[in-house]
Amino acid sequence: MKLLTVNLGRPEAAAYADGLTGIDKRPADGPVRVTDPGPKGIGGSGLAGDSVCDLRHHGGSDQAVYAFAREELDSWEKELGRPLPNGSFGENLTTSGISVSHARIGERWRVGDELVLEVTAGRIPCRTFAGHLDERGWVKRFTREAATGAYLRVIEPGTIRAGDPVEIVHRPDHEVTAALQFRAVTTERDLLPRLLAAGPALHPEALRKAREYVAAQGV
Repeated sequence: MKLLTVNLGRPEAAAYADGLTGIDKRPADGPVRVTDPGPKGIGGSGLAGDSVCDLRHHGGSDQAVYAFAREELDSWEKELGRPLPNGSFGENLTTSGISVSHARIGERWRVGDELVLEVTAGRIPCRTFAGHLDERGWVKRFTREAATGAYLRVIEPGTIRAGDPVEIVHRPDHEVTAALQFRAVTTERDLLPRLLAAGPALHPEALRKAREYVAAQGV
């Protein structure tokens, strides 16, 4: 399991975005420092030199880093019939050999010598993502596939670079994965009670939705 590239985005104006966007991420040439960026709405990306322009919906401690597997990019390449370089999905980390979408909420990865990250949620596709990919019906297609990649929070800061090893240092004993969390908050709300097994490791917005559903349904 390893890190293929660390991808950073600069603020750019785009017709498909409301103002500036940093979704067009490109592999960094050298080492990149990763730290907790602070609360959502205030903090942006956890990666030095990476831009998050829409702080209302993106960035912050619980979405400090976004990872996507090269294997899943390869699968999308075949389906879309076009090349998808590392960073194409706006991911900060393009990985190899690790099942990112099926990582468990609360699973911890050590990347390189210092950085420790914790999985919090799957990625919800938005209009900016669809515009960036320029694929018809992209939000529905991505949602149907539920190969979401994973958002992560920073447990221990560190510096990383392309080629660093990725090691799973903690795997919870529940079965709540990033993909299951994604399905629960999008197309299969009856799965929401299952999210509670992940406890406070779960992204707080998803945890709130699960608790509200359980309270409303009396389950």
